[in-house]
Amino acid sequence: MCVTAVESRPAGVLGTSPGHRPFGTRVMAFVALTKPRIIELLLITTVPVMFLAEQGVPSLWLVLVTCFGGYLSAGGANALNMYIDRDIDALMDRTSQRPLVTGMVSPRECLAFGLTLAVVSTLFFGLLVNWLSAALSLGALLFYVVVYTMLLKRRTAQNIVWGGIAGCMPVLIGWSSVTNELSWAAVILFLVIFFWTPPHYWPLSMKVKDDYARAGVPMLPVVAGNLPVARQIVLYSWVMVAVSLLLTPLGYTGWFYTTVALVSGGWWLWEAHALHARAKAGLTGAKLKEMRLFHWSITYVSLLFVAVAVDPFLR
Repeated sequence: MCVTAVESRPAGVLGTSPGHRPFGTRVMAFVALTKPRIIELLLITTVPVMFLAEQGVPSLWLVLVTCFGGYLSAGGANALNMYIDRDIDALMDRTSQRPLVTGMVSPRECLAFGLTLAVVSTLFFGLLVNWLSAALSLGALLFYVVVYTMLLKRRTAQNIVWGGIAGCMPVLIGWSSVTNELSWAAVILFLVIFFWTPPHYWPLSMKVKDDYARAGVPMLPVVAGNLPVARQIVLYSWVMVAVSLLLTPLGYTGWFYTTVALVSGGWWLWEAHALHARAKAGLTGAKLKEMRLFHWSITYVSLLFVAVAVDPFLR
């Protein structure tokens, strides 16, 4: 790994004594280990699928325990990810304020916290939801920590493509929490998130590729450049939109979902092709406007999954 900058102290070495670390600040640091903003996105893909599986309103208790269990599991995975990546987090501007880098949480504390959440979340799912959901939750955690963080992230530019499988699992968990089984509807929505993840994340990677280059992480924009990445974004975008439209001919959704999928998907394709055109023209920096697609991608997945939840009431 090429290192061009170093911290004044190693990541995870406490900069202050325990007595000078306020309790409230420490609590917020442990919350930060769970990456709450990312988990919000995971819940967006979990709850609507529960409505589709129920073909109506699922039990409020089931929704609450599934969401809380998902938070614990994803939080454990994120904490373990920060423990493993604390060395490169110290080299990247966008991760330089994470709790292990600042020293607000020690590596040992972070490891114990992550492992505890992993065990508690699995038992929580198994005892209060069902053991299929528990197995899927544990599988997602292990895939994110072992396959993505430990094996893929620092070795291949396809890290986001295959590592994104962990982020698809909440769809399966949401469905299984209601039905205690899986179906083709859940698989299709799993694939939507699978093909959504690379064109969602690559624009952000284009924006901060210097960060990744400095840390030695081979994100696709670092190793391939903007135009090849933009081509990949267009390809994945077309497949994603096509897959999202499979729910209706298979009988799982009706006119409302189809309309939302077509309109939001069409706008996505417009933005993806516009990004490709700017990259092809050689635009860089602020003129590339890569974050337009990144921000739209969050809106898109929110709209699509809200449509998944609403559609059963309009059929």
